[in-house]
Amino acid sequence: MGIFYQVLCLFVFTVILFIDEATASVDQGTDWQIQNTIRSCFLHSTVFIIAHRIHSVLSCDRVLVMSDGKVIEFDSPQTLRQDTQSAFYSLVTQSDSRAQE
Repeated sequence: MGIFYQVLCLFVFTVILFIDEATASVDQGTDWQIQNTIRSCFLHSTVFIIAHRIHSVLSCDRVLVMSDGKVIEFDSPQTLRQDTQSAFYSLVTQSDSRAQE
């Protein structure tokens, strides 16, 4: 009962959620399930996701891209993907090309 109550409290009372590499060591199918759960269960929460898998942040409202400890871009993933000069565009392109190999 204790673990169930803790999980229930997490879902009911979470306003801000920080996730650091939550899906780094899982397969693509499990990653998708985790991301889908986060999107549906924390719909009205602020969720900060630290991710190295670019597809983990494509459905986010905003993406902050950093390089050498400095913010270099901050906008919606859709806007950043349309700008062929953006670092985010390069990351998505690299990720897509690796997935096709």
